Amino acid sequence: MTRRLPGTTALLALEAAARHQSFARAAQELSVSEGAISRQIAKLESQLDVRLFHRVGNRVELTEPGARYAADMREALDLIERKTRQLQAESRVDAPLEIGVIPTFASRWLIPRMAQFHQRHPGIRVNLRERTEPFDLADSELHAAINIEHPAWAGLHVQPLFQAPLLAVCHPDLAGREPARMPLLHKYEDGEQWTAYARHSGIALPSADSGPRYDRFSLLIDAARAGMGMALVPRLYVEEDLHGGRLCAPWPHAQPLSERYVLVSRPGQPSTALETFSAWLLEQSTAG
Repeated sequence: MTRRLPGTTALLALEAAARHQSFARAAQELSVSEGAISRQIAKLESQLDVRLFHRVGNRVELTEPGARYAADMREALDLIERKTRQLQAESRVDAPLEIGVIPTFASRWLIPRMAQFHQRHPGIRVNLRERTEPFDLADSELHAAINIEHPAWAGLHVQPLFQAPLLAVCHPDLAGREPARMPLLHKYEDGEQWTAYARHSGIALPSADSGPRYDRFSLLIDAARAGMGMALVPRLYVEEDLHGGRLCAPWPHAQPLSERYVLVSRPGQPSTALETFSAWLLEQSTAG
């Protein structure tokens, strides 16, 4: 069946004209004449049998169906552009790996180990892109993501890396304070963690849901180091602080509480560089 679709030139003219609400400015952006934009829009309106713009003198204004169609075509053009860049990047032998990472994980665990990876594999360049929450990997330009285990990764290739136990840490000056009087620090999306900690550790925390909240573990750790209270964080993020005496862990470990880290990639995405990086990550996660 033959597809009867508008040409790319006409859609680009529509997208630019809709965004600028001006044929003249669209023409300037696309390096064509204003008349060329006008002809493309007229051709598109004829093909669709729908009026896309109201023309009032030298001004143009989107009609209601024109505005809807222009928004839909902008999304379609964005998708085409992303998929084209993705294919081009995957086809290059020397293309860098684009990896999405949780910022705190990257700064406190991954980056300190990356020099070793580059020494071992000097031909593979790894670019790190900040991704704090699970996202639509299939619709991104990233080759893979290091993140926590999450239902959002369903349908993707998920390689378990390691399980990081959560540890209650505070400034050494607060170590002797009674739990009932200890300020508790929270991570925004983990509002029930202290309640779970109290249940598994046997420590009574009458105000387990009170206290300041922070977006990232890095902010939570900084607050604990500043003496603001007790933070529940992955142990792998605070090893150096514990060894250096900047933090201490006076409360017992609650065994079931942990963060599970995974490497997520698209299924059927062959890449020697990604396979090499994945194998190295597994080696590092085993080493601790």
